[in-house]
Amino acid sequence: MKTGVNGVALGVFIFFFLAVTVMGFLAARWRKAENEHSLDEWGLGGRSFGTWITWFLLGGDLYTAYTFVAVPAAIYATGAAGFFAVPYTILVYPLIFTFLPRLWSVSHRHGYVTTSDFVRGRFGSKGLSLAVALTGILATMPYIALQLVGIQAVLDVMGVGGGDNTNWFVKDLPLLIAFGVLAAYTYSSGLRAPALIAFVKDALIYIVIAVAIIYIPIKLGGFHDIFAAAGDKYAKAKAGGLVPAPAGQWTYATLALGSALALFMYPHSITATLSSRSREVIRRNTTILPLYSLMLGLLALLGFMAIAAGVKVKNGQLAIPQLFENMFPDWFAGVAFAAIGIGALVPAAIMSIAAANLFTRNIYKDFIKPDATPKQEAQVSKIVSLLVKVGALVFVLTMDKTVAINFQLLGGIWILQTFPALVGGLFTRWFHRWALLAGWAVGMVYGTLAAYGVASPTQKHFGGSSKEIPGIGEIGYIGLTAFVLNVAVAVVLTFVLKAVKAPEGVDETRPDDYTADAGDPGVEVELPPATAGASH
Repeated sequence: MKTGVNGVALGVFIFFFLAVTVMGFLAARWRKAENEHSLDEWGLGGRSFGTWITWFLLGGDLYTAYTFVAVPAAIYATGAAGFFAVPYTILVYPLIFTFLPRLWSVSHRHGYVTTSDFVRGRFGSKGLSLAVALTGILATMPYIALQLVGIQAVLDVMGVGGGDNTNWFVKDLPLLIAFGVLAAYTYSSGLRAPALIAFVKDALIYIVIAVAIIYIPIKLGGFHDIFAAAGDKYAKAKAGGLVPAPAGQWTYATLALGSALALFMYPHSITATLSSRSREVIRRNTTILPLYSLMLGLLALLGFMAIAAGVKVKNGQLAIPQLFENMFPDWFAGVAFAAIGIGALVPAAIMSIAAANLFTRNIYKDFIKPDATPKQEAQVSKIVSLLVKVGALVFVLTMDKTVAINFQLLGGIWILQTFPALVGGLFTRWFHRWALLAGWAVGMVYGTLAAYGVASPTQKHFGGSSKEIPGIGEIGYIGLTAFVLNVAVAVVLTFVLKAVKAPEGVDETRPDDYTADAGDPGVEVELPPATAGASH
């Protein structure tokens, strides 16, 4: 293991970081609209992105620095059980093919910016809309924090920031600088910044993985030796393995399925989706995004390689950055570190924009200033995006990193509880709005309490996301169990509320809204009065 600052790797890292910083600020002039003071322009890039821009944006959004670090780190620590991320990203694309085009169409026609906008319009319920918005914001915050954790892991391996006894300000100064740059160009350029930077991020990641999957096995004697070394380690540790243990199959399957259902409930996934210019762009992307799943499968193998290479780290999140530094020439290690660092900036920017859009549209406008102008909406969203990033930074600097990871797992449990209102609402108006709200509340309470009761070797509470499934006795993903309870409550209460003729709210959508495309006659965006004049 190398000690001190890796000057060559740091130099390469800084070069790429400066390059994407310049691109981030220049993005404000890219596809610039006549009227840029609206959420459509700042928060959705003018709803103008084509197939390839959307593909890179979604890839940069979904396959983050945390993915780059955490998936192989899970393999490094627990074995093949960490591969659950691969099947869940395969399951998700047929799923979203069925509902994302419908969401794009209805959002395009009515000018919806967030999922909460749609829920409010579909069910005529500001309360249900508020629940979806708050869930989205809460689930996104720790996700942003984990992107900063990814940058911090890279900086630690490069030797930047000093040792444990260094003054806290000096130690965290590189992360503070990276945060400041991210905040500045996101404020200036909105969604156009991560859309432009995503090209660089994804190109670097594909290059690094292609080289790593060939170069490192050659240095380690081939995949046979790699798997043998990993198998020996798991056997000695009596934990994990090259094949998931039979006792963990329910956990593996439910975690993969629940994660697939939750992925496109996150606000940043929807924000990237709604930025595309047509329904057909969404359909094309669901067919080519699985290329990233291929990349993810290869990426996961790095966990086995880290074992074979003899990487020893106290924090598993450092395993892959340390593998790169040990195995690659310094200059290419810098390229790999830049891929991880930029892989954190892109999703962090999109996530902060998505959370800000939710606050602006579904809290500020719905409950604080209903007559907000498009310019006021854009300004509030810019300010809130800064506050969200500050909150994530404070989270990273003041809390143990394992806490950030556990809260991100909790965020996945929470965000899954918005599925019935969003996806259910895209296909049927049968559910009663109050029943959906009650189901959401039950799912949130059960999921939170169940996760609170999970302990780990390092955490007394929130130590994981799996627990015994009531009535079955197998260990499974808490989020999926909470989701089943959520749906059951929503179905039962819908029957009851319809029987007593409880008011159902006004549906402002029409059946043809869900299949409309940008080029269809009479399918231009019908803006609400408060957003009239916004540029599209």
